[in-house]
Formats: sequence, structure tokens, C-alpha cells
Amino acid sequence: MSDQRSDHHYLGLALEQAQLGWDEGGVPIGAALVHRGEVLAVGRNRRVQLGSAIRHGETDCIETAGRLPAKVYRESVLYTTLSPCFMCAGTAVLYDIPRIVVGENRSFEASESWLRSRGVTIDVLDDAACHALMQRMMSERPQLWAEDIGEEA
Repeated sequence: MSDQRSDHHYLGLALEQAQLGWDEGGVPIGAALVHRGEVLAVGRNRRVQLGSAIRHGETDCIETAGRLPAKVYRESVLYTTLSPCFMCAGTAVLYDIPRIVVGENRSFEASESWLRSRGVTIDVLDDAACHALMQRMMSERPQLWAEDIGEEA
């Protein structure tokens, strides 16, 4: 599998998680953590489902991966359907994850320059399905999106 085909495949796993989150009444953002072609974990934004302040797609995914040696994180790729917020970006930097593949950043982008300044490679796929799901959420559940990103609806 080529890198681009692999990226789309693993992003698809994150998108499946985002769809699950949406179907559960939550924020449709998903993530997958991949180490040398092996999926270590997937996760989704579960703030609504768990009544959590911090279970975004990326943090849920990393929590699901559990305790791993630092070397594993340093050789992994984090796939996420939406450009990470600063909390999720900080988590990736904390664990020295060297590359993040982003489904889309038209709906939201806050941390990409900061991540790059810390040596993280950011690849934005501008995936139409990721963008469409976020646009649906923003139109159908604007109050939930505003709560999640800390803005007024």
C-alpha cells in the first residue's frame, strides 16, 4: 500500500469513529493511532457520551491505546478527522508523536503552526467526507459545537 493509500485507509478508521460519535449524539471527530502499519487504537470525541471535559477524538484514542513505551509513540502517526485543538496538539507533542494526518481543517484550525514549530509533520488530506460531517454538525448541532470549542452559539 502506498503512503497516500495508507493515509486514506487509516483516516477512514478515524472517520468511522467520527460517524459513531455522531450517531451517539456527540461531536463527530474521530482518531486512529498507527505504529508501523499496526492500528494501536481508535477513538472518538465522547464528551457528550461520558460527560467528559477532555475526551476529544485524539485524547480518547491515546487513552484507549493505554500505556506504551515512549519509543512507540515516537514512531507512530496520529490520524484525525479534524485539525487538532490545542489540548489534543499538546497531547501529541507530550508523547512526541512525529506526524499527524488531518482529514480536514476548513471547519476548524488552531494548532497546526504551533505543531509545526515543535517539529511535528502535519499532512492535511482535505477529505470531503470529513468536511461534510463537520458541516452537518455545525448546522444541526451548533450549540454542541460551540460548547466543544468554547465559543458562544
